[in-house]
Amino acid sequence: MPELPEVETTRRGLEPHLRGRRIRELELRDPRLRWPVPPDLPALLADRPIRSLTRRAKYLLLETDGPRLLLHLGMSGSLRRCAPGTPLRPHDHLVFRLDDGFEIRLHDPRRFGCCLPLPEPPGVHPLLAALGPEPLEAGFDGDLLFRLSRSRRAAVKAFIMDQQVVVGVGNIYATEALFLSGIRPGRAAGRVTRAEYRALAAHIREVLTEAITQGGTTLRDFVREDGTHGYFRQQLRVYGREGQPCLACATLVRNRRIGNRASTYCPRCQR
Repeated sequence: MPELPEVETTRRGLEPHLRGRRIRELELRDPRLRWPVPPDLPALLADRPIRSLTRRAKYLLLETDGPRLLLHLGMSGSLRRCAPGTPLRPHDHLVFRLDDGFEIRLHDPRRFGCCLPLPEPPGVHPLLAALGPEPLEAGFDGDLLFRLSRSRRAAVKAFIMDQQVVVGVGNIYATEALFLSGIRPGRAAGRVTRAEYRALAAHIREVLTEAITQGGTTLRDFVREDGTHGYFRQQLRVYGREGQPCLACATLVRNRRIGNRASTYCPRCQR
């Protein structure tokens, strides 16, 4: 599933090509996404100039001088810029045709993504209202994690993956940040110290920033806005390495299930 680095990589790749362009046409090839795309959306967007493409958590916000759109890539989706004449593929459900001839295509084989108009300010929309702070912006730090974690019995990994605590820390990046912080993923969130949370917050920032620099992580489905793969997979230190020697101490990496997700860790490096 595309996580924050993959969505931010898509945003950074597309935004320079969208800002100032005009939507000539939106073709709904299959509006049956997670929530049906409103049938009047093409008429609302026709000939609208694009102001910006921003991100909130794993959502993209396309700002026009008319409707503001909320976009999500779902479990295996991508948003790609295609040159004129590029053959359409199965599962290219939405096609934004721009005034420069290029097209932006929402490709979503499982149809778990979305494209919805936002009639209200983004912060009050039901999908966005309860989200926690952005991990790469002011307002997120170890002291916040420490304060929110008191009396929490849930595993610390589940805690930092809670989107109401902090957004965008998916399974891969939580696993990597906990390894760098020396914290076992199954420890109760309320038993992690303030100092450990300060280190964890710093490593969450480090891992996410590194992943964005590498263009995200391609494990199976994710491709960038130009169709290329993300390269952070080569930088993974513990995720997906069950049964292999730890890169730091050579102890065999273990795996346990936390919240129905695989959680790999080093039993020696992480306490």
